[in-house]
Amino acid sequence: MEKDINNKELPQIDLPEEWVAGTDISKELLSMYTNFPCRLKAEIIVLCMGGEIKATLNLNHIKVERNQVVVLMPGSIFQIDKVESDLQIYVLGFSSEYSEKHHMSASAFSAIYFTLERPIIRLKEEAATLMQGYFQLLIGLFENLNETMRREIADNVYADAHKGLYIFYQKYAGQSNTTSKNEMLCRNFTNLVIQHYREMRNVEWYARKLGITHAHLAIIIKQVTDKTCTDIIATMVIMDAKSQLKLTNQSIQEISDSLHFANVSFFGKYFKRHVGMSPQAYRSNG
Repeated sequence: MEKDINNKELPQIDLPEEWVAGTDISKELLSMYTNFPCRLKAEIIVLCMGGEIKATLNLNHIKVERNQVVVLMPGSIFQIDKVESDLQIYVLGFSSEYSEKHHMSASAFSAIYFTLERPIIRLKEEAATLMQGYFQLLIGLFENLNETMRREIADNVYADAHKGLYIFYQKYAGQSNTTSKNEMLCRNFTNLVIQHYREMRNVEWYARKLGITHAHLAIIIKQVTDKTCTDIIATMVIMDAKSQLKLTNQSIQEISDSLHFANVSFFGKYFKRHVGMSPQAYRSNG
């Protein structure tokens, strides 16, 4: 992958198989990506058992340390800022193609929803050790099964991993044990937005995908989140636009095109309405 991003879109990272598991992520490898922003197409779950990674995730600074799990969702924009000490991390990832076609369970939706606000979970020592053993099992399976067999167990790996995340979020992030029908609808909507916000900002389209009316979706989203559907879509669009403005040298026109706006003037008005300044002003002074 080219590291020179001048006048180019953010590089996009995906996986060559439906799922992968490994621990061969060295300090030297991550250091190659220092100050090198990328957009994830895949979903990546990372367990840190040693060392420290300072990074920027969706314009927020994070620090990943021993006994922490970080979940990077598709569409996330991240870059490595600094890697310290002897790094020991385990990685489990699911490709964009697999994530988009897979029918998620309730626990998978819950885990994904929780990670939007809290991408990092700090585990107790015993819990981290148990998760390390789980990752080592998955790595063994991945390395010893052929491609056909790996595909055959992909659904099980996905379901088990997200059920585990759901349990950890309940235990360590103070989440409720119950999920209402309305909360589940909100999570389904949020997941669709994560996948499609770049090309689709029409709330009616999301309602059709969810099999409900526009009015019903709007009411439920407002009740559960105190935000409108448009607010949630705009949050993702503006996060992406801000990242491209700050982390790349793409022109305003190119950024507008990447987000599928009809023209650069409409993009500028949309951005100013939500941010309070023009894209160029944000790039220069924001």
